[in-house]
Amino acid sequence: MTDMVRQATGADLRVAARVLGLAFETYPWTRWSIPDVDYEQRLERLQYLYLGHALTHGLVLVDEQLRSVAAFLRPDAPKPGPDMQIEVLELLGSRATALIDLSLPQPKGPAWTLATVGVDPAHQGKGLGTAVASEGLTRIDREAGAVVLETSDERNVRLYGRLGFLVTDTTVIPGGPTVHSMSRAPR
Repeated sequence: MTDMVRQATGADLRVAARVLGLAFETYPWTRWSIPDVDYEQRLERLQYLYLGHALTHGLVLVDEQLRSVAAFLRPDAPKPGPDMQIEVLELLGSRATALIDLSLPQPKGPAWTLATVGVDPAHQGKGLGTAVASEGLTRIDREAGAVVLETSDERNVRLYGRLGFLVTDTTVIPGGPTVHSMSRAPR
């Protein structure tokens, strides 16, 4: 299935952000971190911003029909610039303070970050998410890079486990989701 996976372009980002918006509509982290008012629009815009950052400072992969997307950030990726940070804070609205105050475990040493994987709900269960994630991991393996991620969905823990990730920490956020930090050693 990797023959249907390719590097995303800037022209793909709007559709890819829409796919992620649909895929994360009920995801525990986004439901907790994004205000309910205009939730879908905020979520899609946040996805678009972060995909653009990953396209510049990492790797964004999609399937040929733009039904799935995975974004990875390089170990040395800078934080988003001030303009993006301001827009993100505006989109997070009343939830921004809770996120700024939150402390999650950090990777032990340099590592790529699997920032997101999502599949259009109409096409889930067909292996598309695994295909884009696996292709990214294969490319990172050529650099012998470790990869870390965070997930707040128990089903994802099993999926990522099949891709070689192990849970390294679990953080229970009071009034929020449980976040599983996971890592995958270089191959």
